[in-house]
Amino acid sequence: TWGKDSSTASADAVAMRWLSYVLYPLVVAYAVYSLLYKEHTRWYGWLIETLASAVYAGGFILMTPQLYINYKLKSVAQLPWRVFMYRACNTFIDDLFAFIIKMPTMHRLSTFRDDVVFLLYLYQRWLYPTDASRVESMGGDGFAEDDSKND
Repeated sequence: TWGKDSSTASADAVAMRWLSYVLYPLVVAYAVYSLLYKEHTRWYGWLIETLASAVYAGGFILMTPQLYINYKLKSVAQLPWRVFMYRACNTFIDDLFAFIIKMPTMHRLSTFRDDVVFLLYLYQRWLYPTDASRVESMGGDGFAEDDSKND
């Protein structure tokens, strides 16, 4: 499955399955709650709000398997440094806009959900060793930016 070893792929599948078991019923429960207790001008508004909550739940489902993979393998080698820094910048920018721009509460909560996952990534980076001899799946070793220094 796209260059993943079997331990990573199986941990990813387990994490996705269990998160799906928990979060999909929560999305359905939120849709029912919203229909019964919140005021909507039309069915279309309710549908858009329900779909948005499903997207937020899906974002959480896609972010957290990496935490489980790192935990099961007791290593952060599956999360390359470049990808980690991209997620850090993305989290910072989301937080900045969550405070500056007026937006729905559900979206603000999703940005803070990203912060919690990011802090857990950071903790795992500190806790688990990084295998410097392992080549990243993205093509480099994750440490040397300029190979001409070795010449």
